[in-house]
Amino acid sequence: MPAATPSAVRRHIAAGTPDPVYVILGEDEVEKSALAHQFEELVEDGLRAFNVQTVHPGDVSSGDRLATVIDDVLDAMRTLPIMAPRRVVIVFQAKDVLIPKRESAAATQALERFEEAIATPFTHATLVLVSGSLDKRTRVYKTLARQATLVECGALADQADAERWVRTRVAAVGVEIETAAARLLAERCGTDVKRLRNEVDRLLLYALGQKLVTVADVREIAGPAALHDDWGMANAIEAGDAKVALRLLALMLDAGAAPLQILGQIGWLVRTKFPTMAPASVKSAVDSVFRTDMALKRSVGEPRILLERLVVELCAGRRARAANPGARW
Repeated sequence: MPAATPSAVRRHIAAGTPDPVYVILGEDEVEKSALAHQFEELVEDGLRAFNVQTVHPGDVSSGDRLATVIDDVLDAMRTLPIMAPRRVVIVFQAKDVLIPKRESAAATQALERFEEAIATPFTHATLVLVSGSLDKRTRVYKTLARQATLVECGALADQADAERWVRTRVAAVGVEIETAAARLLAERCGTDVKRLRNEVDRLLLYALGQKLVTVADVREIAGPAALHDDWGMANAIEAGDAKVALRLLALMLDAGAAPLQILGQIGWLVRTKFPTMAPASVKSAVDSVFRTDMALKRSVGEPRILLERLVVELCAGRRARAANPGARW
């Protein structure tokens, strides 16, 4: 069966049209657990005690213990739902069940029964296996890839996913976050999970002892998303896009970047890129950088205005060359 994103799985759940078997993979335990528990929404709240079963295998190092766990899961899948259209069976730490630590006849037979059940799933039950990453070369992975819907956690499709990820991560430590605060953090960090995780960790440390994380807390901690691309301004100058370059320059300055550090980045661009893309304009560009450098060091003028003027001059030269590619500027 095809793989699905966490967002697609949530749509399945919201529509009440889940696939028979899901395997939630990845190393993000918080996200995997949150997604797995969302399957409980397939059953009305008052009926979940009868129709939602969670399984924590525990120690399955022996073949007999593994067989017992698998038989319990199969029995739960066979049981008809009570006053509900379906049952939901969620197996955590499923990797220990799918890949036995010790081979034995009992373990092999139990896994064969399990594979048969997955190949011919019950229409009244949805099985959710929550696992760490699986070796794609193994027999069990190949079986699951054919018969189950594989869900890889750790990738965010859009801002809504990022907001949900933030709320889940904060809730995991017993803290709440304002909706607007989660939205702002998602806007500033984008869909980069690594950056989101770092920013949430910093945010929780900053708000240590608080029960509610606010928009003000996020503004204190998280920088604008555009700053994640350290060379965004230089790329915009290279493209001759003054509007974008000026906006990114403002973000860098507002975030506390040193004017001379920014000038150093622009100087690198002029030295390394301009000789190729605009050889005749290198001298004038270098002169502009040198003039700005002297003005900054002598405190002659507002640093922001000096850098803005430099950016506009460089972008203007780049646009002129693009409009007349045959000329030598």
